[in-house]
Amino acid sequence: MKRTHLPLNALRVFDAAARHLSFTRAADELAVTPAAVGQQIRALEDLLGVVLFRRTSKGLELTDEANAGLEALRTGFFHFEDAVQAMQAGQSSHVYTIAAPRDFVVAWLADRLAAFRAENPQIRYVLVDGEMTDFTEANLDLAVRLAEGPGDLEGVALGPAERVTVGDGEWIAWPGDLAPWGTEGQESAPIIVGDAGQAIAAAAAGMGRARVPSMLASGWIEQGRVVVSGPAEPARLAYWLVAPAPQWRQKKVKSLVAFLTQS
Repeated sequence: MKRTHLPLNALRVFDAAARHLSFTRAADELAVTPAAVGQQIRALEDLLGVVLFRRTSKGLELTDEANAGLEALRTGFFHFEDAVQAMQAGQSSHVYTIAAPRDFVVAWLADRLAAFRAENPQIRYVLVDGEMTDFTEANLDLAVRLAEGPGDLEGVALGPAERVTVGDGEWIAWPGDLAPWGTEGQESAPIIVGDAGQAIAAAAAGMGRARVPSMLASGWIEQGRVVVSGPAEPARLAYWLVAPAPQWRQKKVKSLVAFLTQS
C-alpha cells in the first residue's frame, strides 16, 4: 500500500480500540461515538481484507491478524509523535531570526528588542538586513516591511501609515519617496540617499528636507536632532510586521508580536 493511501485515522481508531478492547471506551478517548468507531473498524477490515476483532462472551478479543500488526503500528505512532515534537521544536526555541530595514532597526526596533530581551534573558536574536528577504531561504521568524499591507502573509501594522517632512531647503530623495521628481526625474534631485534613515540624517545635517515615515523620524524629533517642516500627512506605506501563517501562529512569535505592538 502506498504511503499516501494509508488509512491513518482508521489505524488510530484501531489502536485505541485494541488498547481498551472496547469500542465505547475508545470512543470516549477519541471524542467520537461508538458507532463511529465501529464504522472505522469495519472500513479498515474491508480495506485490509481481514477480521480485527471477535466478540466473545467476555467482550472484544483481538484476532491473530490484528495482533500481528499491532506492535509495528504502535511503534509507528511513537515515531509520528517524535516527528511532531521535532517539527514543533521551533516554537519553544529561544532564537528569533528577524529581517528588517537597517534604518528601522536603528531608529525603532533595536530599543524594543533590547527591552523584550531584558524581560526574557534566555532569548537570542539573529537580525538580517533587508525587508524583502525570503522567509524560507533565510529561515526567518518575522520580517518588518515598509509596505501597503501584509500581502499574502499574516501581519500587523507597527504604526500609522503617515509621513512627515523634516529639515529645510532642497528635497532629499530616497527610494521610498522620490518626490517632487518621481521615478522619471530622480536624476535631477540634488541629493539622493539609500533609505529613509539616511534621508533623516541628511536633513539633520542641514543638507535639505525629506518626507519620511513618522515612526522613523519620531526619535530624532523628540531629541531635537531634526526640525519638522510641517504636520504629518497620510502616506501609502507603513511598517508592517509580517510572517507566513505557520510562523505567525508559533507561541514564541505571538509573544514578540504582542510586545512590539503593545500601546
